[in-house]
Amino acid sequence: QVGLVESGGGSVQPGGSLRLSCVASGSVDNIYLMAWYRQSPGQERELVASKTSGGFTNYGDSVKGRFTIVRDGAKNTMFLEMTRLKPEDTGVYYCNMMSPRTELWGQGMQVTVSL
Repeated sequence: QVGLVESGGGSVQPGGSLRLSCVASGSVDNIYLMAWYRQSPGQERELVASKTSGGFTNYGDSVKGRFTIVRDGAKNTMFLEMTRLKPEDTGVYYCNMMSPRTELWGQGMQVTVSL
């Protein structure tokens, strides 16, 4: 059964950096969209960044200029490079991949930005 495996979450001080990773554990063909979402305490899940197979990227307003989504379509892998982290970036981060046949979600991982 195919799933998404996430890694890289943890705690960091404000101004620091983290790199999140997400890889599909099985064979998935024609992934056309890869994305990261997050859910902060007391808030709804929101889009952080997405990237299509054609290279089009989209970022949430609060992370523009600080976060970068990177995808390796050949390996069904993606990363979220987060810099200049702020306390309001704290939350559970989820990766998401969509293909014509299926939509996959990661299990979620905690990112905490605090002193």
